[in-house]
Amino acid sequence: MAKSRQRVRIFSALEVANICGVVNQTAINWIRNGHLKAFKTPGGQYRIYAKDLAAFLNKRGMSAPKEVLQAISENANWGVFMIAAAQPANDIIKNEIGKSFPSYSIIQAMDWFEVGRNIAEEKPGFVLLDTSLPGVDCVKFLHTVRDDPALGKPYVILLADGSYRGRENPSALADATLTKPLVPRELEAAIKALEERLEKAANA
Repeated sequence: MAKSRQRVRIFSALEVANICGVVNQTAINWIRNGHLKAFKTPGGQYRIYAKDLAAFLNKRGMSAPKEVLQAISENANWGVFMIAAAQPANDIIKNEIGKSFPSYSIIQAMDWFEVGRNIAEEKPGFVLLDTSLPGVDCVKFLHTVRDDPALGKPYVILLADGSYRGRENPSALADATLTKPLVPRELEAAIKALEERLEKAANA
Protein backbone atom coordinates (compact mmCIF):
# COMPACT_ATOMS: atom_id res chain seq x y z
CA MET A 1 0.00 0.00 0.00
CA ALA A 2 1.44 3.37 -0.99
CA LYS A 3 1.98 6.06 1.56
CA SER A 4 0.23 8.53 -0.72
CA ARG A 5 -3.05 7.57 0.94
CA GLN A 6 -2.10 9.68 3.91
CA ARG A 7 -4.22 12.80 3.64
CA VAL A 8 -2.94 15.88 5.44
CA ARG A 9 -5.18 18.91 6.02
CA ILE A 10 -3.36 22.22 6.26
CA PHE A 11 -4.91 25.50 7.44
CA SER A 12 -3.94 29.06 6.55
CA ALA A 13 -3.48 31.73 9.21
CA LEU A 14 -6.75 33.31 8.07
CA GLU A 15 -8.62 30.02 8.49
CA VAL A 16 -7.18 29.66 11.99
CA ALA A 17 -8.26 33.20 12.79
CA ASN A 18 -11.80 32.47 11.61
CA ILE A 19 -11.95 29.25 13.62
CA CYS A 20 -10.77 31.04 16.77
CA GLY A 21 -12.89 34.15 16.24
CA VAL A 22 -9.98 36.58 16.00
CA VAL A 23 -8.47 38.78 13.30
CA ASN A 24 -5.82 37.44 10.95
CA GLN A 25 -3.01 39.41 12.60
CA THR A 26 -3.72 37.76 15.96
CA ALA A 27 -3.21 34.32 14.44
CA ILE A 28 0.02 35.52 12.84
CA ASN A 29 1.18 36.87 16.20
CA TRP A 30 0.49 33.49 17.84
CA ILE A 31 2.72 31.90 15.22
CA ARG A 32 5.51 34.48 15.46
CA ASN A 33 5.52 34.27 19.24
CA GLY A 34 5.86 30.50 19.18
CA HIS A 35 2.41 29.70 20.58
CA LEU A 36 1.12 28.05 17.39
CA LYS A 37 3.37 25.77 15.37
CA ALA A 38 3.44 26.60 11.66
CA PHE A 39 5.62 26.56 8.57
CA LYS A 40 6.08 28.97 5.69
CA THR A 41 5.28 28.35 2.06
CA PRO A 42 7.82 29.41 -0.59
CA GLY A 43 5.68 32.53 -0.98
CA GLY A 44 6.07 33.43 2.70
CA GLN A 45 2.57 32.46 3.83
CA TYR A 46 2.02 30.65 7.12
CA ARG A 47 0.44 27.19 7.08
CA ILE A 48 -0.66 25.08 10.05
CA TYR A 49 -1.14 21.32 10.22
CA ALA A 50 -4.46 20.17 11.67
CA LYS A 51 -2.74 18.28 14.49
CA ASP A 52 -0.82 21.41 15.53
CA LEU A 53 -3.98 23.51 15.46
CA ALA A 54 -5.78 20.90 17.58
CA ALA A 55 -2.90 20.89 20.10
CA PHE A 56 -3.01 24.70 20.27
CA LEU A 57 -6.76 24.74 20.87
CA ASN A 58 -6.57 21.98 23.46
CA LYS A 59 -3.79 23.70 25.41
CA ARG A 60 -5.95 26.82 25.72
CA GLY A 61 -9.12 24.98 26.62
CA MET A 62 -10.80 25.81 23.32
CA SER A 63 -13.02 23.27 21.58
CA ALA A 64 -11.76 22.07 18.22
CA PRO A 65 -14.47 22.45 15.58
CA LYS A 66 -15.68 19.41 13.66
CA GLU A 67 -13.69 20.47 10.60
CA VAL A 68 -10.41 20.26 12.53
CA LEU A 69 -11.30 16.96 14.18
CA GLN A 70 -12.28 15.45 10.85
CA ALA A 71 -9.04 16.61 9.26
CA ILE A 72 -7.05 14.97 12.04
CA SER A 73 -8.97 11.71 11.80
CA GLU A 74 -8.03 11.54 8.11
CA ASN A 75 -4.37 11.98 8.97
CA ALA A 76 -3.43 8.42 9.90
CA ASN A 77 -0.30 7.21 8.15
CA TRP A 78 -1.76 4.35 6.15
CA GLY A 79 1.68 3.26 5.00
CA VAL A 80 2.76 2.39 8.54
CA PHE A 81 1.93 -0.87 10.30
CA MET A 82 2.61 -1.18 14.05
CA ILE A 83 3.07 -4.54 15.76
CA ALA A 84 2.42 -4.47 19.51
CA ALA A 85 3.62 -7.77 20.91
CA ALA A 86 6.44 -9.20 22.98
CA GLN A 87 9.47 -10.83 21.42
CA PRO A 88 9.98 -13.25 19.74
CA ALA A 89 6.40 -13.12 18.42
CA ASN A 90 6.91 -9.51 17.36
CA ASP A 91 9.81 -10.38 15.07
CA ILE A 92 7.96 -13.38 13.62
CA ILE A 93 4.93 -11.24 12.78
CA LYS A 94 7.15 -8.53 11.32
CA ASN A 95 8.75 -11.05 8.97
CA GLU A 96 5.35 -12.38 7.86
CA ILE A 97 3.97 -8.92 7.12
CA GLY A 98 7.19 -7.88 5.41
CA LYS A 99 7.01 -10.85 3.05
CA SER A 100 3.37 -10.37 2.06
CA PHE A 101 3.17 -6.57 2.22
CA PRO A 102 6.62 -5.14 1.43
CA SER A 103 5.29 -1.61 0.86
CA TYR A 104 4.52 -1.11 4.56
CA SER A 105 6.90 0.62 6.90
CA ILE A 106 6.75 -1.61 9.98
CA ILE A 107 7.33 -0.31 13.50
CA GLN A 108 7.53 -2.51 16.58
CA ALA A 109 6.34 -1.92 20.13
CA MET A 110 7.13 -4.43 22.85
CA ASP A 111 5.70 -2.66 25.88
CA TRP A 112 2.92 -0.19 26.56
CA PHE A 113 5.25 2.81 26.70
CA GLU A 114 6.34 2.09 23.12
CA VAL A 115 2.73 1.49 22.08
CA GLY A 116 1.63 4.88 23.37
CA ARG A 117 4.62 6.74 21.96
CA ASN A 118 4.31 5.20 18.51
CA ILE A 119 0.56 5.80 18.33
CA ALA A 120 1.02 9.47 19.23
CA GLU A 121 4.10 10.16 17.11
CA GLU A 122 3.78 7.85 14.11
CA LYS A 123 -0.02 7.56 13.89
CA PRO A 124 0.13 4.16 12.17
CA GLY A 125 -2.81 3.31 9.97
CA PHE A 126 -2.76 -0.31 11.10
CA VAL A 127 -2.04 -1.88 14.48
CA LEU A 128 -1.71 -5.55 15.36
CA LEU A 129 -2.18 -5.83 19.13
CA ASP A 130 -1.42 -8.94 21.19
CA THR A 131 -4.01 -8.95 23.99
CA SER A 132 -1.56 -10.69 26.31
CA LEU A 133 0.89 -7.78 26.20
CA PRO A 134 1.01 -6.82 29.90
CA GLY A 135 0.51 -3.37 31.34
CA VAL A 136 -2.70 -1.74 30.09
CA ASP A 137 -6.29 -2.83 29.52
CA CYS A 138 -6.81 -3.62 25.82
CA VAL A 139 -10.39 -2.38 26.00
CA LYS A 140 -9.22 1.03 27.21
CA PHE A 141 -6.69 1.18 24.40
CA LEU A 142 -9.30 0.33 21.79
CA HIS A 143 -11.73 2.94 23.11
CA THR A 144 -8.95 5.53 23.06
CA VAL A 145 -7.82 4.97 19.47
CA ARG A 146 -11.41 4.70 18.26
CA ASP A 147 -12.68 7.85 19.99
CA ASP A 148 -9.68 10.22 19.79
CA PRO A 149 -9.37 11.65 16.26
CA ALA A 150 -5.93 13.05 17.10
CA LEU A 151 -4.59 9.48 16.95
CA GLY A 152 -5.73 8.98 13.36
CA LYS A 153 -8.25 6.21 14.13
CA PRO A 154 -6.15 3.27 12.94
CA TYR A 155 -7.51 -0.14 12.05
CA VAL A 156 -6.75 -2.55 14.90
CA ILE A 157 -6.25 -6.30 14.53
CA LEU A 158 -6.28 -8.21 17.81
CA LEU A 159 -4.19 -11.31 18.38
CA ALA A 160 -6.05 -13.07 21.18
CA ASP A 161 -5.77 -16.34 23.07
CA GLY A 162 -9.38 -16.37 24.33
CA SER A 163 -8.42 -15.85 27.96
CA TYR A 164 -9.52 -12.23 28.37
CA ARG A 165 -11.53 -11.83 31.57
CA GLY A 166 -12.51 -8.15 31.52
CA ARG A 167 -16.05 -6.79 31.69
CA GLU A 168 -15.99 -5.95 27.97
CA ASN A 169 -14.67 -8.17 25.22
CA PRO A 170 -12.03 -6.27 23.21
CA SER A 171 -12.89 -8.26 20.08
CA ALA A 172 -16.17 -6.35 19.88
CA LEU A 173 -14.20 -3.10 19.48
CA ALA A 174 -11.49 -4.32 17.10
CA ASP A 175 -11.62 -4.26 13.31
CA ALA A 176 -10.47 -7.89 13.15
CA THR A 177 -9.52 -10.62 15.61
CA LEU A 178 -7.10 -13.49 15.09
CA THR A 179 -6.52 -16.32 17.52
CA LYS A 180 -3.25 -17.82 18.70
CA PRO A 181 -1.25 -19.48 17.38
CA LEU A 182 -1.08 -17.03 14.51
CA VAL A 183 -1.74 -18.48 11.06
CA PRO A 184 0.08 -16.38 8.41
CA ARG A 185 -2.61 -16.78 5.74
CA GLU A 186 -5.28 -15.59 8.21
CA LEU A 187 -3.19 -12.51 9.01
CA GLU A 188 -2.74 -11.81 5.30
CA ALA A 189 -6.49 -12.16 4.69
CA ALA A 190 -7.30 -9.80 7.58
CA ILE A 191 -4.92 -7.13 6.29
CA LYS A 192 -6.28 -7.40 2.75
CA ALA A 193 -9.85 -7.07 4.04
CA LEU A 194 -8.94 -3.89 5.92
CA GLU A 195 -7.14 -2.50 2.87
CA GLU A 196 -10.31 -3.06 0.86
CA ARG A 197 -12.34 -1.27 3.51
CA LEU A 198 -9.91 1.65 3.40
CA GLU A 199 -10.10 1.75 -0.39
CA LYS A 200 -13.88 1.93 -0.30
CA ALA A 201 -13.80 4.69 2.32
CA ALA A 202 -11.29 6.69 0.28
CA ASN A 203 -13.46 6.43 -2.84
CA ALA A 204 -16.77 7.11 -1.11
